[in-house]
Amino acid sequence: MAVSPVETYLKGMRDIRATGAQTDETSFYTPLANLLNEIGRKLKPKVRCVMNLKNQGAGLPDGGLFTAGQFRRKADADPLPGQKPERGAIEVKSTADSVDEIARGKQVSRYLAGYGLVLVTNYRDFVLARRDESGAPVLLEGLSLARSEELFWEAAQHPRAMAEKQGERLVEYLKRVMLHAASLAKPQDVAWFLASYARDARVRVEKKASLPALAAVRSALEEGLGLKFEGEEGEHFFRSTLVQTLFYGMFSAWVLWRKERRGKRRKPFNWQLAGWSLRVPVNGACISLLAVTNKDRIHG
Repeated sequence: MAVSPVETYLKGMRDIRATGAQTDETSFYTPLANLLNEIGRKLKPKVRCVMNLKNQGAGLPDGGLFTAGQFRRKADADPLPGQKPERGAIEVKSTADSVDEIARGKQVSRYLAGYGLVLVTNYRDFVLARRDESGAPVLLEGLSLARSEELFWEAAQHPRAMAEKQGERLVEYLKRVMLHAASLAKPQDVAWFLASYARDARVRVEKKASLPALAAVRSALEEGLGLKFEGEEGEHFFRSTLVQTLFYGMFSAWVLWRKERRGKRRKPFNWQLAGWSLRVPVNGACISLLAVTNKDRIHG
């Protein structure tokens, strides 16, 4: 059985900590860099992680994400002189620190001014940051492997079990981080991002023991598709169908909204109203029902 890059990462973290000779931050650079490189080498173009960057006028971030074209040769350890990481810088802190606080701090603000994007991590939590129009840090997508430092190190004692539980989500997340600054030149590029987010949502939904709040959505899907979700296979099919219906339905609604508002002053896209713009009954019903369910959950 092949060892996943996430299992290798967690095992490396565990083994370094077991020595008792580690520092809080820099001792764990190697497992992190290996994880990013293993994921990045499968992208097109390939993305490489380089740690301990030189100061290029914005301080010394812990690392950077470079595309293959930024190196003279494949075997080069360092990018071409003067090259900034095309896919963003990396800021690493100890597992005890809060990534949100770090991402909003002055140090990351300086890196954002110089590099545009910064992946902030404490090895157990990850968040991607950029600047808004005023230059203030904006926290984009994030992912957490454990709710606390204690729980992370406890789970890291069992790398394979934790990788089976969290590995797919972490790999998909890091792929999206490395591709965030890439241009969407082809329809396939958009399709990949939609599929990646859908896979992440499917994993999260399938880990829920029960979904009582979505009973109405389930009924709408059964009625719209003319079938019943029965037994274990039916439950799996329902959750998978739900995720795909919502993601691709929402994207379709956004495309219609943008087309209809072309040349007009646009208000922000409102996903809760998206069901009204779709002409496919199943998609519209699911989005509308989910919007009502979400509203009741928040305000009820």
